[in-house]
This record gives sequence, C-alpha cells and structure tokens, in this order.
Amino acid sequence: MKFHPHFSLPVFVLLACCASAGAASSASSEPAPLVVHDGDRIVIPADSPLRKRLAVVEVGAQTGSHGVAVPAIVEADPSRVVAILPPLTGRLIELKVGLGDAVRRGEPLAVISSPDFGQAQDDAVKAADALALANKALARARGVMAVGANATKDVEAAESAQRQALAEDERARDRLATLSGSGQVDAHARGLVVTAPAAGIVTALSVGVGSYLNDATAPLMTVSSLDRVWVTAQVPEQLLAGIAPGGAVDVTLAAYPGQTLHGKAARVSPVLEPDTHRAKVRIVFDNADGRLKPNMFATATFAVPQATTVSVPPSALLMNNDSTTVLVEVAPWTFVRRVVELGSEDGDSVRIVTGLKRGERVVTRGGVLLND
Repeated sequence: MKFHPHFSLPVFVLLACCASAGAASSASSEPAPLVVHDGDRIVIPADSPLRKRLAVVEVGAQTGSHGVAVPAIVEADPSRVVAILPPLTGRLIELKVGLGDAVRRGEPLAVISSPDFGQAQDDAVKAADALALANKALARARGVMAVGANATKDVEAAESAQRQALAEDERARDRLATLSGSGQVDAHARGLVVTAPAAGIVTALSVGVGSYLNDATAPLMTVSSLDRVWVTAQVPEQLLAGIAPGGAVDVTLAAYPGQTLHGKAARVSPVLEPDTHRAKVRIVFDNADGRLKPNMFATATFAVPQATTVSVPPSALLMNNDSTTVLVEVAPWTFVRRVVELGSEDGDSVRIVTGLKRGERVVTRGGVLLND
C-alpha cells in the first residue's frame, strides 16, 4: 500500500475510523420489520408497533338458543270465518252492507227474491191456520163430551187432528226459520232477508244487486271476526325438531317497522306443505284494535336450541380468497392462519362449527393488518 506524501499515518487512520462509524450509523438507521414470516407462522417482533394495535382473546363457549327468522303472514282464524251462502235460489234485490263493513250478529246483510221463499211463507200461513182450526175443533169436541152428547172416539179423532196440525205448523216454522233466521211470518216481506250469523267484518263480497243466485255452494260474502288473528309462519322441516307448542316467538311486520310482537307458538302443523316442505306454525294474537290485517307480510323469529359451540366476535373473521379464516396464537406473538366453518350469528358473536377449540386464543382486533 502506498501513502500519499502529504498525509501522515495518523491522519489516514482517523479517516478510516470515520468512514467505519458512518457505515455503522447508516446500518442502525434502517427500520425494524413490522412482521416476520417464518413458514406459515406470522411473528410480531418485540419492537413492532403492531403489538399495540392487535387484540388477542381466548375463544369462549356459547350455549342456549339461536334465533331463526322465517317468513309469515297474518291470517284470520278459520274457526271465526263464516261464508254466507244463499239459502235458496233467486235474485239478489238488495245489499245492505259493503266490503269492509262491521256487522253485528243478526244484522240484515242482503235481500233475495225467491219463489221458494214465498212458498215457505204460504206453507207457514196455512199450517198456522190449520192449527187454529184444529184447536177449535178439539175444544168443541171436549165441550160436547162434557155434557154427554159426544162419543170418546170423536174427541180422540179431534186430538189426533190437532197433534198433526201442530206438527205441520212446527215444520213450516222451522223451515221458515232456517231460511230467514226467524220463525216470524211476514206476508208483506219483499223477499228473504239474509242475516249475519256472527259479528265480524265483511272481508269478501262476490255478488252485486241484480245477480241471479242459482249455486247454493257459492258464497254471497264472507264475514270474519278479526278481534283475534293468526300469524302463520312457514318453518323448514330441518328446524321442526326445535319448535314445540308454547315456545316463544317474536313477530315483526312490514307495516310496522321497529315494532316487535311477542307471542307463543299455538299450533305446529302435523303435515308439511307438499310444494315447499315447510310446516305451518300458528301464533295467536289479540287484535281488538284491528292493527293486524289478513294477508299482511310478517317475519317470525323462533328461539331454536343449539348445541354448545365455540364462538368469536365478527371482527376476528378474515376473508382469505374464498374461505373464512382466523389468526390463532400458537406462541407469544406468533400466529398461524386457520380456516373455519361458520355457524349462526347471534348479535355480537359468531358460532364456529369447525376450526377452533375452546381455550385457543385468536386475534380479534387488527387482524386485517396481517391479512396479506
């Protein structure tokens, strides 16, 4: 090695030392790594600022029930729905109610002009007249017998005639009562008055004034009592094992957002619907204010018992390609990625079907910073 003639050896040594110190200073200024990858392990170094941004908690177990929501609809109680059928053929000459009207028991609904009803009225008049005549004849026969001027057989014949007249009068009145709902004979009535057999709301009306009624099975209208209604839920067959009569049900309706009705399952259908393979579960609600109207859309949420499983907060779940993963701590500040199968979500926790065990620790905050 040659030295420049103008530099002495001490000066050269000093320059070399300065150069070495500068290199060391440059090396120490390089930032420490945030994350170190060791195979499938993710290691957070001791001086990494990520340690302050991560939260790691122990996996807990979750028991109890899980809320399952299914579609439902409001229906009138079939046992409180009455189809009003025409008792006779004839022409509808008057409608006394309209669709949606409230009616009382015995209130007139419609008037039908019918020759058969006229014949029933005539039969009732004739039977009443024949009974009055038979009563007079019996009284006369008994009076004559009392003075000894009549034979016993004449009284017996009068009694028999009176009993037959009485039976015919009762038959005619029963026939008239069946048709009109009243045993009273009104010779001046314009026609057959159809009355309401029960109180309720006219929920269907299928005829108009002037219609000719020739089908005794076709209803004129439908009267439904809506002070108590059903909410009918369609429950999939795989959930039926956890649903029994008396179980709690929460019902929400599209018509009243933000409001929840609390009820109990009254009936679980013993058969499934053939097209949907769902069973009808009915929940009964009082409806004196009429807020629940038939055919309203609803959602019924059942508390279905669940087996004990582990659960994590939703923040612990990370999407990785097409799978859901969590970061599991296998050593202090050392994590591995693990694929999990999700179960139901209940509020602030998600059930894990497979992939985790109780007692393991997972990243619940900041995991997205490691989700590369």
